[in-house]
Amino acid sequence: MTAPPEGLSAYIAVTAAYWAFMLTDGALRMLVLLHFHTLGFTPVQLAYLFVLYEIAGMITNLSAGWIAARFGLTSTLYAGLGLQVVALVALAQLDPGWTIGLSVAYVTVVQSASGVAKDLAKMSSKSTVKLLAPKEDGGLFRWVAILTGSKNAVKGVGFLLGAALLATFGFTFAVLAMAAVLAVIFVVVLIAMPPGLPKGRKGAKFSEVFSKSANVNWLSVARVFLFGARDVWFVVGIPIYFYAVLSDGTAEGNRAAFFMIGTFMAGWIILYGAVQAYAPRLLRAASRPEAELIGTVRGWAWALAAVPAALAVAALLSPEPQPWLTVTLIAGLLAFGAIFAVNSALHSYLILAFTRAERVTMDVGFYYMANAGGRLLGTVLSGLTYQVGGLVLMLGTAAAMVAISALAAGRLNPECPQVTPAA
Repeated sequence: MTAPPEGLSAYIAVTAAYWAFMLTDGALRMLVLLHFHTLGFTPVQLAYLFVLYEIAGMITNLSAGWIAARFGLTSTLYAGLGLQVVALVALAQLDPGWTIGLSVAYVTVVQSASGVAKDLAKMSSKSTVKLLAPKEDGGLFRWVAILTGSKNAVKGVGFLLGAALLATFGFTFAVLAMAAVLAVIFVVVLIAMPPGLPKGRKGAKFSEVFSKSANVNWLSVARVFLFGARDVWFVVGIPIYFYAVLSDGTAEGNRAAFFMIGTFMAGWIILYGAVQAYAPRLLRAASRPEAELIGTVRGWAWALAAVPAALAVAALLSPEPQPWLTVTLIAGLLAFGAIFAVNSALHSYLILAFTRAERVTMDVGFYYMANAGGRLLGTVLSGLTYQVGGLVLMLGTAAAMVAISALAAGRLNPECPQVTPAA
């Protein structure tokens, strides 16, 4: 059985809109990080720029599931795209003459609006997969892996685009250009969106967003620490470390460092997305029951924990930056990205397998609230651990967080009545 034509066209339209959104989201993150680092912000101050972004994401995901259940999935998707355009235009109004304190406050507020926008779009897109994916032969896993994997590849291109625009045209032009492109795409999607998505139900209650499923709750705990482990090095620490190693302090050296950092971050995200899209084939999802797939989650998490632990030991052996350490970090973090992608793909599939169609937006919203909570935890710890203990503390913290994720994943119950064997 395949999805009906109207369902497939709705899936394609939602995926295209999500791609456009994530391109600007990735570019914006690199623009903000590198631009404010060159203005003299400390790692902790840089982390502050993203804190309200993640807090807003937590609140948004908790409420967006109810909003979508009440008013329909297209309403939250359109709201996310429109709000991101507004946030980009607002960010372009930043005045270089402002004090650092005022700049931090302004960008933090604007970033929070962008965080709301991102999670509105994400919840809408992921919920659409549950409703439209074919039910046989691992169709759900394939569709969610394609959506999530391609999204991350596009976001990786956004990282490279953001660094390139900053180095070539400057901060204000880059932000306004992205706002203009996204506005055009928003209008096209608004006009061309086919029918097929749920319109909402009037009786949906906000209290329904809190899941009573033990599997949903334990998976959400595992998600918190999985994404916290990634962002503890990804958000601030590693980009700033590479900037210190690669830049010679001149304008030309700064531009070269921007390109190299952007290229690495983009490559990491693209690799992550590619492996994520390939995960159903890697795990032979079409021929394995869902209960068996649940049993693999803990093992993949422990495999992931070994990578930052080994990198922390390498950093401990080289207190000062060395070429061999930089090469080891690049190789190790790419390996982390590949294994992380399998973990993330399993999580993204299982949340949809665990939920029922009538409450999909609420369970997905709750789960992505946990996802945002993990990013918030990782963001705060990224600046803090790097500033206090450098690479060793930062990478050691990442290893510990993955270990906690593995322990939570071990509590998932294959006998949960919401899990049914694959055809």
